[in-house]
Amino acid sequence: MIGKSEVMQQLKQRVRAAARISGSVLVTGETGSGKELVARSLHFLSHRAQRPFLALNCAAISPSLVEPTLFGYTRGAFTGATSTRAGYFEDARDGTLFLDEIGELPLEMQAKLLRVLENGEYQRVGETASQLSHARVIAASNRDLRQEVRQGRFRADLYHRLSVLTLAVPALRDMGRDRLVLLEHFRALYAAQARVAPFTLDAAAERAWLAYPFPGNVRELRNIVIRLTTKHAGKAVSLAELEPEFDMETRAEGAPERDLATEAQRDLERGGFSLDQTLKAWERAYVEAALRMTRGNMSQAAKLLGVNRTTLYSRIGSEMVEMPGGSTTGDASPGPQGAASLPPRRK
Repeated sequence: MIGKSEVMQQLKQRVRAAARISGSVLVTGETGSGKELVARSLHFLSHRAQRPFLALNCAAISPSLVEPTLFGYTRGAFTGATSTRAGYFEDARDGTLFLDEIGELPLEMQAKLLRVLENGEYQRVGETASQLSHARVIAASNRDLRQEVRQGRFRADLYHRLSVLTLAVPALRDMGRDRLVLLEHFRALYAAQARVAPFTLDAAAERAWLAYPFPGNVRELRNIVIRLTTKHAGKAVSLAELEPEFDMETRAEGAPERDLATEAQRDLERGGFSLDQTLKAWERAYVEAALRMTRGNMSQAAKLLGVNRTTLYSRIGSEMVEMPGGSTTGDASPGPQGAASLPPRRK
């Protein structure tokens, strides 16, 4: 955990204190702020440091695969279950299980998770015998779970069980000159990995760096450093070279609004217009863009698009959507009676 600002020093103190106490922890903060890093720090500062640390993004898997992924399954429990496999709770043993994006768990699974947190008991899918887990659960969310409880999307009893210890990770915009501390860290790291000289920022670029709010937090800062290392190794980066790396929406603030009615009129005047085809093309473009921006994370893509995750799955349907790096994704609608793919395995 890198940073010298007051808010970061306070967080480090709270992490050290929480590491000495057993029990579940809720880590809150914006996307990209480093919630998993806080979870790993909690683990390695605790007496469980030599035990397994497993991380699962609850938003990255189909809702129907959450239960077998967490609790495991027996052979024949559902189509595709050709052997018995342990779940994350079993593999974590008496170590730490980090559940990122906990707010994405279906309500049914929230009840089963609550049972594990209360008495350590769970059952593999397709099995009646109870298993016992001694893993410490650290959950994280970029949502306001209290608001989710009020709106009926998150169980109040689970929230209270998780939030006995709560750690709030600050946004990068609140960390002052830590922007430069993190710049120095990542710049040295990626320059060493690439075996090139690190870039520098001229005075104007450094002022812009300190003024930029980094809406994507530390993750965005790191990605910008990687791009600058690739493009400008060993050089002094100017303001003109730095600005294109900043978030487009932030840089576009104050730009004149598009006159969509005028643009539509021009399209209609050209003739041969099809509203259905145009709407489908726009929908596909936005879905592809959202999936690329989130590296295939269906939950985060749904948030960008302003729809819930199940709606996004239904919009995609069986259509394959191109992903970054040339891969594809789509909703295969897996489930206990028709699993298209088995739960991901740990490396």
